[in-house]
Amino acid sequence: MGGCFSRTKPVEVKVELSLLEKEKEVDGLSPNGKASPFADSRPNGALGHGSDEDSTALYHKPRDYVEVSVCHVKDLENGQMREVDLGCGRALLIKEHGEFSAMGHKCPHYGAPLVKGVLSKGHVRCPWHGACFNIATGDIEDFPGLDSLPTFQVRVEKDKVIIRANKQALQSQKRSKPMARCSAVINSNTGFSHVLIIGSGPAGLVCAETLRQEGFTDRIVMCTMDRHPPYDRPKLSKSLESTAEQLRLRSMSFLQDHDIELLTEKEAVAIDVKTRSVTFEDGLRMEYRKLFIATGSKPKPMNYKGKDVRNVFHLRTPEDANSIAKLANNKNAVIVGTSFVGMEVAAALTDKAHSVSVIGIETVPFKNALGEKLGKAIMKLFEANRVKFYMLNEVSEMIGHHGQLKEVVLKSGKVLRADVCVIGAGSVPATGFLKQSGIHMDSRGFITVNKMMQTNADGVFAGGDVVIFPFPPRNNKKVNIPHWQMAHVHGRVAALGMLGRATEIKTVPYFWSAMFGKTIRYAGYGDGFDDVIIQGDLDELRFVAFYTRSEEVVAVASMNYDPIVSRVAEVLGSGKTIRKRDVETGDISWLIDKGS
Repeated sequence: MGGCFSRTKPVEVKVELSLLEKEKEVDGLSPNGKASPFADSRPNGALGHGSDEDSTALYHKPRDYVEVSVCHVKDLENGQMREVDLGCGRALLIKEHGEFSAMGHKCPHYGAPLVKGVLSKGHVRCPWHGACFNIATGDIEDFPGLDSLPTFQVRVEKDKVIIRANKQALQSQKRSKPMARCSAVINSNTGFSHVLIIGSGPAGLVCAETLRQEGFTDRIVMCTMDRHPPYDRPKLSKSLESTAEQLRLRSMSFLQDHDIELLTEKEAVAIDVKTRSVTFEDGLRMEYRKLFIATGSKPKPMNYKGKDVRNVFHLRTPEDANSIAKLANNKNAVIVGTSFVGMEVAAALTDKAHSVSVIGIETVPFKNALGEKLGKAIMKLFEANRVKFYMLNEVSEMIGHHGQLKEVVLKSGKVLRADVCVIGAGSVPATGFLKQSGIHMDSRGFITVNKMMQTNADGVFAGGDVVIFPFPPRNNKKVNIPHWQMAHVHGRVAALGMLGRATEIKTVPYFWSAMFGKTIRYAGYGDGFDDVIIQGDLDELRFVAFYTRSEEVVAVASMNYDPIVSRVAEVLGSGKTIRKRDVETGDISWLIDKGS
């Protein structure tokens, strides 16, 4: 790479991590011989890592700390967690293998209470979205999310468990891993970057941050078509009135502090892998040593008359979301498509719009993803909230008055009154600019990568929604999994690959969708499922659904059944198989973590 990689002394951590498959290479082992989900990943240094005593450069005054006796030594059994109050904040106390540890009690991603999560083999898995945190270091070990947790000193005196914690860490409940700075002397106008990243979603951002966390000291430039710094795109369809600032993942000052250069409103139009250069629409040309393509997806093209009519949106930006919410106020909203994005927008508009209509080509929403029974149950929830469905239908024409939308005509002949329309009818990979590049893509436009996220072109990596990659649980069949969580994983694996540390993907895909205050959680890869075993009550929307192929459970979905999805993710992540017969009995108590 030509960069300098600072090495810190490894911290010996007694921790075992769950894997999708056992790591065979000795090089992939951590100091205690247990495999890491990111084999070859160098441990971070002591700063902001391990107990808060290690962070002496940041916190060193006694008055900055609080010390509290939180329980009797016998109050917790092995494998149990407890949220404890330290006066100026709360911590998660954990007992595993007879030893106590303590760390932040809220998941840094969305603030989920980790005490309701799953404790297993040295880490805690978030009950909401499946992120994993090492109980000894607080480091994030599986995604989603960017930040790790603070950890606190624990000692036992006279059978009392005492926690010593930094007050600031108790308040923040999160920390960023230490990152290297750029040591290369480069003019910002220079058309060369050691690492060039196209796209500022989770794949691109995690790639950049991982490089810095791993000691990379050369130039990193991240380019995006967006006008904003990286933001939480999944929230757009759930919270239409949120601003880019409210949704942001990292501020410009954060990126600048860690020497991650961000170029906004930059659209890549061509890549020349021979000269290792990227050309942008505005004429800018940048050469690279390593390239990461994470351009995400774009709306699937639709055929209908009246494409010049205004107030028809593809939800792409915070400005789109804000406009939709404003235009729908006490007006008629039409949603085209029953994708998760489309359905989330429909749910978000029910308390704003005069009417909400949804047009879908299937018999019920989510039929392919969740099955017909779940689709019907969710459809009933929407209908109870005034949403009108027009299924087995498509749009024929958008009719405007003075250029603004007034009616949506269906192929069935039905005419819907409409003041605003949101199209959520699926997406395709944003890879059109690669057609003449020589980078291999399949017939649908997905970039083909290997298990290290490398393309066929030297020095070119890709990740996120644009790729098909080998998936170990399906015998390395190349699949596309366009999940927010999976994009994080791709970014990290690609960064380690750039550093010459081949690292395979070992994660359980995790997805969620929120509607009317209820959340669907989903883990695994259910494509091609042939049966759905449902436990619980669909009418009450308190259920868990197991998706099977042949006799094996390949995915799980739930509503109001936490932490069952994270528990199943933990089982699948450990490499174990859940058989169909195991979940057909109706007794799934063996999956419930009673210790939490």
